[in-house]
Amino acid sequence: MTMDRERKRQLVRDYKEKSATPGIFVVRCLATDERWIGPSRNLEAQQNGIWFQLRLGTHRVKPMQEAWNTHGEDNLVYEIVEAFEDEDLTSYLVQSMLKERLAYWREELGAGLALG
Repeated sequence: MTMDRERKRQLVRDYKEKSATPGIFVVRCLATDERWIGPSRNLEAQQNGIWFQLRLGTHRVKPMQEAWNTHGEDNLVYEIVEAFEDEDLTSYLVQSMLKERLAYWREELGAGLALG
Protein backbone atom coordinates (compact mmCIF):
# COMPACT_ATOMS: atom_id res chain seq x y z
CA MET A 1 0.00 0.00 0.00
CA THR A 2 1.58 3.26 -1.07
CA MET A 3 0.74 6.74 -0.03
CA ASP A 4 -0.41 8.99 -2.84
CA ARG A 5 1.76 11.97 -3.81
CA GLU A 6 -0.62 14.62 -2.53
CA ARG A 7 -0.78 12.99 0.90
CA LYS A 8 3.03 12.85 1.07
CA ARG A 9 3.24 16.53 0.12
CA GLN A 10 0.70 17.43 2.78
CA LEU A 11 2.62 15.52 5.46
CA VAL A 12 5.84 17.31 4.50
CA ARG A 13 4.07 20.70 4.61
CA ASP A 14 2.57 19.91 8.02
CA TYR A 15 5.95 18.88 9.38
CA LYS A 16 7.65 22.06 8.11
CA GLU A 17 4.90 24.27 9.51
CA LYS A 18 5.02 22.74 12.96
CA SER A 19 6.64 25.35 15.13
CA ALA A 20 9.36 24.40 17.55
CA THR A 21 8.73 25.06 21.23
CA PRO A 22 11.68 26.59 23.08
CA GLY A 23 12.26 26.14 26.80
CA ILE A 24 14.28 24.49 29.54
CA PHE A 25 14.79 20.76 30.05
CA VAL A 26 16.60 18.53 32.50
CA VAL A 27 18.15 15.09 32.09
CA ARG A 28 18.02 13.18 35.35
CA CYS A 29 19.74 9.96 36.36
CA LEU A 30 17.29 7.89 38.41
CA ALA A 31 20.07 5.81 39.96
CA THR A 32 22.11 8.73 41.32
CA ASP A 33 19.70 11.70 41.15
CA GLU A 34 22.33 13.65 39.19
CA ARG A 35 20.78 16.34 37.00
CA TRP A 36 21.92 18.17 33.91
CA ILE A 37 19.92 21.15 32.73
CA GLY A 38 19.84 22.90 29.41
CA PRO A 39 18.06 25.37 27.16
CA SER A 40 16.52 24.32 23.87
CA ARG A 41 14.98 26.07 20.90
CA ASN A 42 13.10 22.84 20.13
CA LEU A 43 12.14 20.84 23.22
CA GLU A 44 10.38 18.12 21.23
CA ALA A 45 13.53 17.26 19.25
CA GLN A 46 16.12 17.85 21.98
CA GLN A 47 15.94 14.42 23.61
CA ASN A 48 16.58 12.63 20.31
CA GLY A 49 19.80 14.59 19.80
CA ILE A 50 21.04 13.94 23.32
CA TRP A 51 20.15 10.24 23.26
CA PHE A 52 21.82 9.86 19.85
CA GLN A 53 25.10 11.25 21.19
CA LEU A 54 24.86 9.16 24.35
CA ARG A 55 24.27 5.97 22.37
CA LEU A 56 27.35 6.74 20.28
CA GLY A 57 29.34 7.42 23.45
CA THR A 58 30.27 10.89 22.22
CA HIS A 59 28.31 13.28 24.43
CA ARG A 60 30.46 16.24 25.46
CA VAL A 61 29.13 16.24 29.05
CA LYS A 62 31.32 13.47 30.42
CA PRO A 63 29.49 12.90 33.75
CA MET A 64 26.20 12.37 31.88
CA GLN A 65 27.91 10.03 29.42
CA GLU A 66 29.38 8.10 32.36
CA ALA A 67 25.95 7.85 34.01
CA TRP A 68 24.53 6.51 30.72
CA ASN A 69 27.35 4.00 30.36
CA THR A 70 27.11 2.85 33.99
CA HIS A 71 23.35 2.82 34.60
CA GLY A 72 21.92 2.48 31.10
CA GLU A 73 19.31 4.26 29.05
CA ASP A 74 16.44 3.21 31.32
CA ASN A 75 17.93 5.20 34.20
CA LEU A 76 18.13 8.53 32.40
CA VAL A 77 14.98 10.56 31.88
CA TYR A 78 14.34 13.70 29.86
CA GLU A 79 11.96 16.18 31.47
CA ILE A 80 10.67 19.51 30.21
CA VAL A 81 10.65 21.95 33.12
CA GLU A 82 9.45 25.04 31.26
CA ALA A 83 8.15 25.67 27.75
CA PHE A 84 7.67 29.07 26.14
CA GLU A 85 4.36 28.94 24.31
CA ASP A 86 4.20 32.48 22.91
CA GLU A 87 4.60 32.13 19.14
CA ASP A 88 5.25 35.87 18.69
CA LEU A 89 8.62 35.84 20.47
CA THR A 90 11.51 37.14 18.39
CA SER A 91 14.70 35.13 18.15
CA TYR A 92 16.42 37.67 20.41
CA LEU A 93 13.70 37.42 23.07
CA VAL A 94 13.79 33.61 22.97
CA GLN A 95 17.57 33.64 23.47
CA SER A 96 17.28 36.15 26.31
CA MET A 97 14.52 34.14 28.01
CA LEU A 98 16.45 30.88 27.64
CA LYS A 99 19.47 32.41 29.33
CA GLU A 100 17.42 33.95 32.17
CA ARG A 101 15.29 30.87 32.81
CA LEU A 102 18.28 28.52 32.62
CA ALA A 103 19.89 30.44 35.48
CA TYR A 104 16.63 30.30 37.46
CA TRP A 105 16.11 26.55 36.98
CA ARG A 106 19.75 25.72 37.68
CA GLU A 107 19.37 27.40 41.05
CA GLU A 108 15.89 25.95 41.69
CA LEU A 109 16.80 22.36 40.83
CA GLY A 110 20.38 22.40 42.04
CA ALA A 111 21.30 20.93 38.67
CA GLY A 112 24.88 20.20 37.76
CA LEU A 113 26.36 21.13 34.45
CA ALA A 114 24.38 23.20 32.02
CA LEU A 115 23.89 21.54 28.66
CA GLY A 116 23.86 24.71 26.69
